[in-house]
Amino acid sequence: MDIKQLRQFEALASKGSFTLAAKQLNIAQPALSQGIKRLEEFLGVTLVNRNKHYRGQDGSRLTLTAEGEALAQHARLILKQVKQAEAHIKSMANLTKGEVRIAVPGMLGSYYLPSRLMAFRHRYPDLKLSLFEGGTRDSLRMLQNEEVDIAIITGQDLQPNFDSHLLLREQMVVAVGEDHPLAEHSGITLEQFFEQELVMFKPGYFHREWMLSQAKALDLEVNIAFETNLINLIKQVVAQGFAITSVLEMVIEARDPIRAIPFSPAVHLDLHIAWNRERPIGLADRAFVEFLMNNP
Repeated sequence: MDIKQLRQFEALASKGSFTLAAKQLNIAQPALSQGIKRLEEFLGVTLVNRNKHYRGQDGSRLTLTAEGEALAQHARLILKQVKQAEAHIKSMANLTKGEVRIAVPGMLGSYYLPSRLMAFRHRYPDLKLSLFEGGTRDSLRMLQNEEVDIAIITGQDLQPNFDSHLLLREQMVVAVGEDHPLAEHSGITLEQFFEQELVMFKPGYFHREWMLSQAKALDLEVNIAFETNLINLIKQVVAQGFAITSVLEMVIEARDPIRAIPFSPAVHLDLHIAWNRERPIGLADRAFVEFLMNNP
């Protein structure tokens, strides 16, 4: 049983006449009769009482058997859902409907994406944007678990089953208060960095994992004085001279009483926008990816 057969039967049930139903379907009446007969044979029941009818203004009016009445109800519901599905998919194809679900690291969610999200929303006002912000490990987990369709992750987190584009390359800098002893340095080594009291993100953030791995490789102690995932609180701690930290360069704004000093040698972080190639992204997600790639 297929959609074509359901359309034919629904038309017959609605019109009550092979002649009128065939005219509505724009097919020959014998073809309709054969189609209904094949449907009955497939289901193993009689759907139409061909010998029980009364005369109406538009010709013979058929009656349905109990099985025919039941199928007619299902056919109307199924055809309605098919019509809704066609309209939904067409609207998605025209980007007048759909949802973009994206997971992003906290720093990008606060400093890189806001203006771009607003610009994308302005271009595609009918699309819904769902942003999930957390650590890089959260973004990776949500993408793996299909809780989001796309995610911004580090180059180190790329996996063989991901498709991706390099979104941006951002320098990691040391953030220190303006009165801190390191404030006048043009570059800060990892050894100098780990001599200081630090404020860091909690576990689950790439920055923390990377810094701790560097300290381990250099066999250095790490003095974490504060832990928080609130970027503004981290900046306040740094600005008041209680500790220093490492962040993406974009986080330190001109109005902040904080110096952003490169590591020596410089350290850069590659951030990719990625999705699972085994689960193709929709047109809304693809439009968002292309928008970001064209508006770096």
